Amino acid sequence: MTYTITTRAQAKARARELRAEAATRGKSVSHANALEAVAHELGYRDWNTASARLSNQPEIPLQVGERVSGRYLKQPFQGRVHGVRELAGGMGYEVVLHFDEPVDVVEFDSFSGLRQRVSAMISDDGVSWNKTSDGVPHLVLHRDSAHLI
Repeated sequence: MTYTITTRAQAKARARELRAEAATRGKSVSHANALEAVAHELGYRDWNTASARLSNQPEIPLQVGERVSGRYLKQPFQGRVHGVRELAGGMGYEVVLHFDEPVDVVEFDSFSGLRQRVSAMISDDGVSWNKTSDGVPHLVLHRDSAHLI
């Protein structure tokens, strides 16, 4: 099973899962030992190191200035996050992206429609709810790095 853990809350939830899994096998694991196991799963020396590092991770999936890549209207792009806003109730995010190079969003050879700055509403996993007529999401977004400008 693959886990994407970027916050302390997620790491602690994973520790609770490990304890529950052990309990189903009739074994008792302390919460401290489960936290240490999660730290090792994440590649950290110990829980204190993991906890310190995870506390520095943003609670939202993107930060202004962060490098991103993906597909916009079926065209590949690379760029930066220009703006991000959480939607009501945490249901997703509105993002504004600035592409390094304009993207031609028109599929016809006879003319072009270049876009360099776009906005979209996305879920936590970086996929827009809006889709093209053939069912492809308008935007599929991937974090390139957590380094900010």
